[in-house]
Amino acid sequence: MNLMQLTKAEEQVMHFVWKLNEAVVKDVVEQFDEPKPAYTTVATVLSVLEKKGFVNRKKIGNTNLFSPVVSKKDYTKFQFSSLLKNYFNGSFPKMATFFAKENNLSIDELEEMLKITESELNKTDNKL
Repeated sequence: MNLMQLTKAEEQVMHFVWKLNEAVVKDVVEQFDEPKPAYTTVATVLSVLEKKGFVNRKKIGNTNLFSPVVSKKDYTKFQFSSLLKNYFNGSFPKMATFFAKENNLSIDELEEMLKITESELNKTDNKL
């Protein structure tokens, strides 16, 4: 699958589609805080997402039902891979160090992060 970067508006709408799993434009509009965007704006963003291959459109009478094609997990993986490559030269330790410094993490928090990482890696190893 060849994913591409979404705009902020596209990503925001996509998060609502992931949350709802299936939605008509009205459902997505209702997810926004006040002031809510115009119905036509959300409909346009959903059409763009369809063209980009992120959602499917199913016509039911006069209504369009949208559902995600790209999973949130796959898009998250794509985003983090891009971040790692474009800002940290592909180095996860550099990225982790940056976030640790920026968020002033304590030794306990760093150790917890290491334990969680080891646990996730062990889960992956056990699946192989």
